[in-house]
Formats: sequence, C-alpha cells, structure tokens
Amino acid sequence: MAITPLRVAAIIGSTRAGRACDAVAGWFTERARRRDELAVKVLDLAGYAFPAHYPAQATPAMRRFAGDIGAADGFVVITPEYNRSFPAPLKQAIDFAYDEWQAKPVGFVSYGSGSAGHYAVEQLRTVFSALHAVTMRDWVGLDLLGGDFDGCAPLDTDDRLRAVATMLDQLTWWGRTLRAGRRAQPYVT
Repeated sequence: MAITPLRVAAIIGSTRAGRACDAVAGWFTERARRRDELAVKVLDLAGYAFPAHYPAQATPAMRRFAGDIGAADGFVVITPEYNRSFPAPLKQAIDFAYDEWQAKPVGFVSYGSGSAGHYAVEQLRTVFSALHAVTMRDWVGLDLLGGDFDGCAPLDTDDRLRAVATMLDQLTWWGRTLRAGRRAQPYVT
C-alpha cells in the first residue's frame, strides 16, 4: 500500500530585501524534495499582502495563508535570528492561523551570526507549543560568520546534511503519526 506523501510547508520567515532566507530556503527545499515521502510547498511570507495592523476581520491574504497552513501536515520554518529572536513578520503570520497549526509537527532551519539562529528557534518553540504544535528536537542551524556559507549559499558538509536528514526523519515520523491521529479523532484543545 502506498503511503500518501506528507504535505510539508516550508515557510520563509523573513521579508527583508536582500535576505539570505531565499538562498537558505532554496538549499533546504532542494534537499527535502529528494525524499519521496515528502511533498514540499514553499510559503514565502513576502508573497502575502498581509495588513500592517491586525484587522477586525481576516483579509484575503490572511485567509489564504491560514488555508495553506491548514492544508499542510507539517512545517519547516526557515528563519534568520534578529537580535536574539525571530522576525516580527513571522510572528504576525503565525498569529494569522490558530487551529491550523494544532497537532502538527514543526521543524526549523535557522541562521544567524555566531549563534546559528539558536535563540530564534528557542523562542519559536515556545510560540508553537502555545499553539499545540509539536516542535522537532533537532534542527538545522547555519552560522553566517562561521564558514557555513559559500558566498550566499549554505555549504553541504557531512554534519549539515546529517542535521537535515535527522530533522526530516523526525518531522516525517511525527507528521505521519499526528496525521493518523487527527484522522482517527479530532484534536481537542
């Protein structure tokens, strides 16, 4: 019996001009798409016309984003670390969905100067825990200053490729398990 591929949304969490997130996301999704058990869709926050302020009613862009999140079985958030946290537009986008995140796994690919995005990931774990999502223990971190990049693209080292494989293995296991659980019984908060 063929197993339906896990629908994974790779979320580009930076909207800044000149961002490194495009190169990191391209590098990561190229590796993730090599896995037959995953169907990867990129959700670039820069491609959504989100409102500057939270409106009384959801805008079409907010509804489209929430629909894209609802359609996914799991997520990989690709994010820079800014001032020991993650970008404000990413938090805004996360808040545009709620039930759509529940009982789904979240993995992380982060980058930063010195910390490889560690602080951004730790803060995102707290946010996703509040949304009843399951975050992966292992993540992929890239140091902008530590030789992890060749020009503007991440380098393929054995350790880095192992980190990608480990995080995707965990995401796949949790994604399949939670998908089966949601089908058997609706998640209750």
